[in-house]
Amino acid sequence: MNKCWYDGKTIILTGASSGIGKDMAEKLIKEHGCKVIGIARNEERLLNFKSSLGSQGDRFTYYTFDVSVRENWEEFAQTVKNDNLRPDILINNAGILPKFDRFLNYTVEELDKAMHINFYSCLYSMNSLMPVILESDSAAVVNIASSAALCSLAGTSVYSAGKAALKSLTDAVREEYRKECYIGLVCPGFTKTNIFRNQGSPVGSKAQKAMDFISTDCERMCNLILRGMKHKRADMIFGADAHLMSVGNKALGTVCSHAASAVMKASKLDLFAKVFK
Repeated sequence: MNKCWYDGKTIILTGASSGIGKDMAEKLIKEHGCKVIGIARNEERLLNFKSSLGSQGDRFTYYTFDVSVRENWEEFAQTVKNDNLRPDILINNAGILPKFDRFLNYTVEELDKAMHINFYSCLYSMNSLMPVILESDSAAVVNIASSAALCSLAGTSVYSAGKAALKSLTDAVREEYRKECYIGLVCPGFTKTNIFRNQGSPVGSKAQKAMDFISTDCERMCNLILRGMKHKRADMIFGADAHLMSVGNKALGTVCSHAASAVMKASKLDLFAKVFK
């Protein structure tokens, strides 16, 4: 394998216990010799993942805390300094997709949870860890947002808002630290992970099959992200649906969202039933 600038680097990765985060951690460790500091709340999954790495398990350490709480990041940043961990890269991957629903049907608690995990967790992590990251000769921050940041869909109001806010934050900070730190933004389309766990669609259902049909394989998505990072791409849009949303929004504006909503409604999937009730 050709050498890559992040080979052997120390990487802090959120959402490391499953999905894209877990697959990325495995590839970074096994294929690039990185040390990964994983962050998630499910310690059992983190332990199982560490065990699955076999002889390379010593390259993976983890911390369990809620990334949506500012104080947790402040404490973790202090731990990083005290333990002289010297991270080079921060990858903000943790996120949740609330059920597709109308805006007024969400409770305040659901709105707060989505915004804090999808946006504020990244804001807190960058604010707390960038002073340490910037000490590295290979300083980098990669924020994984969503195609929803490019074109909002009906039923995804709070999710789209959080991801759009993350995109704006990333764009601004990139310009401020352009000469000091590589800052990348990933806007993936639907990916075959457990992010749909909150949707209530049973395995094998029509809705699940439909989402699987338009979703990109998780391993392929990870390969695309790592390839984009290798070339230090600023904006990374991956997945046919993500590209369609990006081009459609640029060309058609709000008409794109309206057209997408019409397709969702016409599908008559239970997944979107509350949105168009």
